[in-house]
Amino acid sequence: MTRHIRHAAVFCALLLVALLMNATRVQVFRAGAYEDNPANRREDIARYLQPRGDILVGGRPVTGSRDSGEQLRYERTYADGPLYAPVTGFASQLYGTSLLEHAEDGVLSGTDPMLAPFPLWNDFTRARNPGGDVVTTLHPGAQRAAFEGLRGRKGAVAAVEPSTGRILALVSAPSYDPQALSGNGAAAARSWARLNADADRPMLNRAVRRTYPPGSTFKVVTAAAALDAGVVTDLDAHTRSPDPYRLPGTTTSLRNESGGCEDASLREAFTWSCNTVFAKLGADVGVRDMAATARAFGFNDTRVRIPFAVARSTFDTSVDRAQLALSSIGQYNTRATPLQMAMVAAAVANGGQVRTPYLVERTKRAGGATLATAGSRPLRRAMHPSTAVHMRELMRDVVEKGTGRNAAIPGATVGGKTGTAQHGIGNEGTPYAWFVSWAQGENDVEPKVAVAVVVEDAAPDRGHITGGGVAAPVARAVMKAVLKSSAASGR
Repeated sequence: MTRHIRHAAVFCALLLVALLMNATRVQVFRAGAYEDNPANRREDIARYLQPRGDILVGGRPVTGSRDSGEQLRYERTYADGPLYAPVTGFASQLYGTSLLEHAEDGVLSGTDPMLAPFPLWNDFTRARNPGGDVVTTLHPGAQRAAFEGLRGRKGAVAAVEPSTGRILALVSAPSYDPQALSGNGAAAARSWARLNADADRPMLNRAVRRTYPPGSTFKVVTAAAALDAGVVTDLDAHTRSPDPYRLPGTTTSLRNESGGCEDASLREAFTWSCNTVFAKLGADVGVRDMAATARAFGFNDTRVRIPFAVARSTFDTSVDRAQLALSSIGQYNTRATPLQMAMVAAAVANGGQVRTPYLVERTKRAGGATLATAGSRPLRRAMHPSTAVHMRELMRDVVEKGTGRNAAIPGATVGGKTGTAQHGIGNEGTPYAWFVSWAQGENDVEPKVAVAVVVEDAAPDRGHITGGGVAAPVARAVMKAVLKSSAASGR
């Protein structure tokens, strides 16, 4: 009898060992496979079991969470969804996350290890911390001014603080309400299908994810390259530029929209946006120096994140002299995001120095304690300081007596550059209207804002499309909003 009991005990012990081994196999060695199995909803249920942290603009949350009472309990909500969609992106139970909701998902969802009370604590307890908050650099007044300025149009606005690189506005039009995608029901699926089928692509962030030919706004870069390279030493000296200008090595002639450009000085050519002068200047500077200056401004950089990725702005370095001439007036293969062109204006305003742009000021715990701050941003030189002085003078002339008069602000110093960029096969498409600028209040010691505006569908009549007429008023409204708050705060 004792022998049978002993055998039974050994058998039970073997069964227990087998159970423990299987439990170890499932929970340790196969844990990843089970977690990644589409049929496993535990992670999704845990993810939406608590409210998501918020994204803040001007100290105010522009996001929230709604208790749906369902298994995936909390859905994302948005205040002024279309206004901030190019910044927040969406957080959907069906389609995941995008833009800031994606880049800062760890903090917002509570999974970031920095939110744990002790290192590796959550790995053992499988607990989830309350979601943290993300404080943005956006200026609420500038954001709304840009949004209202583009109402009914297709285009984008980017505004930055020149001395720091803080992004003050980031607007894309047309926009959409990300709350329509938050849930997991049929309504969210219908909204997703409708938004993706829309020919105007409202979910595309045109300010950072689309590149355009910058047209004459790129002449800021070309003028800086010419001054840095010593091709031009006197703003008022004749440039020996014919009108029309025959592109080097071709029989193609380049002309201007207005007269008075033949042999014009750099000041006159910049003020009245003479294509012939700047095409010749680009060819005279040469591809090496033009490419170096463009790169210093931020072109051809694939690493820009704000913290989500920014499309690469391009300046083609494998060009002949004719192609270089066209590239130097913002055509051919030259492409730029509105954010990149805002950084071009910011470099002029900041004495030739470029600060890396950023959108997140800091992240913090649900209780308010700071997790991380933006810190000091990398700095690089786009042009010599003396060149920046000349460029500020040229850009002021554009606003005070040239094509950018619609950007003037009483009591403030404003510099700008207009642009009308052709596109489409044979340039049959509606031109893009551009304006880049910076502004300094009368009591400010330095410029407070730099702006880039692009309008895609500016007018049905090609002859009436100009950056000064269409884009400059939008930039003016954004700059006024920033200068007004700067004056009120005494900054």
